[in-house]
Amino acid sequence: MGRASLQPVIAVALAAALTGCLFQDKVEDFGGPTMGSTYSVKYVASDGAAAKAQLQRETESILAQLDEQLSTYRADSDIEAFNALPAGQCMAMPESARELVLAGQQLSQESDGALDLTIQPLLNLWGFGPQGRREQVPSAEEIARARETVGHRHLQVVGEQLCKDAAVEVDFNSIAAGYAVDLVAQRLEALGVESYLVEITGELKARGRKPGDAPWRIAIEAPRDNERVAQRVIELDGYGVSTSGDYRNYFERDGKRYSHTLDPQTGAPIEHRLAAVTVVDPSALRADGLSTVLMVLGPERGLAYAAEHRIAALFVIHEEQEFISKSTAAFDELFGAGAEQ
Repeated sequence: MGRASLQPVIAVALAAALTGCLFQDKVEDFGGPTMGSTYSVKYVASDGAAAKAQLQRETESILAQLDEQLSTYRADSDIEAFNALPAGQCMAMPESARELVLAGQQLSQESDGALDLTIQPLLNLWGFGPQGRREQVPSAEEIARARETVGHRHLQVVGEQLCKDAAVEVDFNSIAAGYAVDLVAQRLEALGVESYLVEITGELKARGRKPGDAPWRIAIEAPRDNERVAQRVIELDGYGVSTSGDYRNYFERDGKRYSHTLDPQTGAPIEHRLAAVTVVDPSALRADGLSTVLMVLGPERGLAYAAEHRIAALFVIHEEQEFISKSTAAFDELFGAGAEQ
């Protein structure tokens, strides 16, 4: 939040020529900057939907409020005020922060710590976080010291307060955009919108059909450093989509490539052959968090974890000089096995 998150913008909506005059309803859209990136909303403007100006105003109100509450890139946010507290302190926090801490704890417990919202000290140490001075390779001793204040066990939600028993710092980047997508989608539905595609910093959710009974179609991007190529096209109705990948977010030192994705268990960047993973789930928040979980776990452990938990996921794996794709049974049930595109 506050600048581009660690996840690249990979899944994109496919543009289509629309002849609105042929249908009573038509597709409208609006968008703008948010969270250091952008957002966009496409929706079918039917008789029961609120006016476009109201939809945009309320969408941007949600996004502005979340930025004020959850951004680690602005000193006046609620979460940064909490992060500045010493050990043994509590602070009243907005519902969004409490919900995300609980969601993060659940994902952490489910994945044996592959996702951890308290890794901000490690992100800063490697130069990836809001207080990171420059991208660097820290020593084992520095990593060990930073890990002393990392772990969900140090956080507790008590009523409307968030408490810490160590000097932990919380970073919501791995789930905040998905949460924002869910909130905006819920608000659109409350305002009478029955068909929409919401995209916030690359996280997506779609519901319903376009005029002419056309589906919302999403392109999942193939891993390429310098170009964008659609690898797979899927049709969405009632699902959120999130993709995590390390092929654009990295730095190099002494000929070695260091991913911006950290493994909370080691305190260091991931070192495996998984280039990207896309997760589809009814909750954009869970899709967002699970794509990070699977990216951290890697191709073997990630595929096993996704199969065990019935996660709809598409993995793109480095195999010598090329990429291969592997999808879970849950993904194939939704979209078919499909060949690479």
